[in-house]
Amino acid sequence: MTDGTTHYTRPDVAMFLAFLNAQEGPKMEELPPAEAREMFRMMAKMADAPRGEIAKVEDRTIPGPAGEISIRSYDNRPDREPGPVMVFYHGGGWVIGDLDTHDAYCAEAARLLDMPVIAIDYRLAPEHPFPAAPDDCEAATRWVADNIPCTGLVLSGESAGGNLTIATALTLRDKPASKPVIAMHPIYPAVTTHDDWQSYRDFGEGHLLTTGSMTWFGNQYAADPADYRASPLDFPAAGLPPTLLTTAGLDPLRDQGRAYAAKLIEAGVPTTYREAAGSIHGYINLAQGIPSAKDDIRGALTVLKAIVADASGTA
Repeated sequence: MTDGTTHYTRPDVAMFLAFLNAQEGPKMEELPPAEAREMFRMMAKMADAPRGEIAKVEDRTIPGPAGEISIRSYDNRPDREPGPVMVFYHGGGWVIGDLDTHDAYCAEAARLLDMPVIAIDYRLAPEHPFPAAPDDCEAATRWVADNIPCTGLVLSGESAGGNLTIATALTLRDKPASKPVIAMHPIYPAVTTHDDWQSYRDFGEGHLLTTGSMTWFGNQYAADPADYRASPLDFPAAGLPPTLLTTAGLDPLRDQGRAYAAKLIEAGVPTTYREAAGSIHGYINLAQGIPSAKDDIRGALTVLKAIVADASGTA
């Protein structure tokens, strides 16, 4: 089916959007940040799949540049020899989101990749505007490299976390951690502060992520457009690790994600690009509300597992 234009929309996505767009009450950008965060938590509880069985889940705190950072580690094996470890940065516009909102996805990634996944609860805007989030992500990733038995780092995150994935990879490209970054997997990432994209015009209303909410997130985060961590699209990509970049077909961020994939390819970075056709921004958190998202998640992680194996020399 279509969404009223020529854009293909999956039937389960159309049903989810019809439900979402029929809800009454204030929009997220009309709420104080604390209430917006609670709204996001409630949506994740309602629309995401359960965590499922997994051998180990552990919460702890680690030192950060401005106090302790909470992390959550997942492993589907009770014990393992050192190998690659995924570091995951949640989405939510740098304003909302936490360890719980992305809990089910991180557990699924640990199972399907057969590697430890460590989720980072970085500081949020507006209480902690740019560059608090990338500073925390860099510090936490260096801590993982120093303190978790591993042979290499796989960086991943979605939306704002996709931005933090690329930002951290760029930082560690130029000032390496004690373990190499062997792959990255940005999921529908934000890679620039400018909004002159056709996908913004096509999908900025009625597709979960809206023009109003993006403006609200950007104002709260207050990123510096001249900083590579805010606008990696405007900075050299050569030397980044093998990459799997995914987008969603009905996402305002789609076109900038496509542009960054092209930039990586032009820079000679081994790059795989996948698009969840007919789906929306945020689908990795919506595996119950949008059942077809499970196939997108599984398909991408299967590709990522092969990329990591190749990068690790174990293919």
